[in-house]
Amino acid sequence: MSDSVEKPANSALVLFSGGQDSATCLAWALARFERVETVGFDYGQRHAVEMQARLDVRDGLAEVLPGLADRLGPDHVVDLTGYGRIADSALTADRAIEMDARGLPTTFVPGRNLVFLTCAAALADRRGLGVLVGGMCETDSSGYPDCRRETIDAMERALGLGLDQPVVIETPLMALTKAETWALAHDLGGEALVGLIVEASHTCYRGDREHRHAWGYGCGDCPACELRAAGYGEWAGRP
Repeated sequence: MSDSVEKPANSALVLFSGGQDSATCLAWALARFERVETVGFDYGQRHAVEMQARLDVRDGLAEVLPGLADRLGPDHVVDLTGYGRIADSALTADRAIEMDARGLPTTFVPGRNLVFLTCAAALADRRGLGVLVGGMCETDSSGYPDCRRETIDAMERALGLGLDQPVVIETPLMALTKAETWALAHDLGGEALVGLIVEASHTCYRGDREHRHAWGYGCGDCPACELRAAGYGEWAGRP
């Protein structure tokens, strides 16, 4: 007999890094599911600011989305530092951010979303949460292969086979540009949610929380900052 808990369709587990995309996904999930929990992953990121951003965004959402605050349940953190050591990248070690021989940025952490989804599916199984929600996007990203729709579809099938029950992975940003992601955040929570994402979320690969831009904090020239800045500029109608 399976030890898994019955998973209601009106519950979700959000893969939550504290960045712009996962913050938007968390707001999206709160608008759609009656019970929402979050999970973060400590995989040896160079910058602890990411883990703090998770807490700041979660706390802020209760203020900017007060009508949905009672839907937000516990947060979970999974220790994956061992994995981070073997999946060496510019996000886990002091390496230059550049393109590698495969044409992928050195910020690519091999198999990161595959590991995250496997852990999240196991947690959701035990917590009785019906849907996984992730901020993967293949439209406006750094070209990571584990963010592609094809990869997520394959993981959904593999996890379903491995757990012997359907696994649903929702990726609301998959086909959106960064400008459309800003627009979605505005649709979900207006200026208050956009302001929270600007101030509290963290995307910069260099962990820069000193330089404040219209779109938030960051170095301004790493790939993550460039995508976020360009998307914000397009959405806000600014150069």
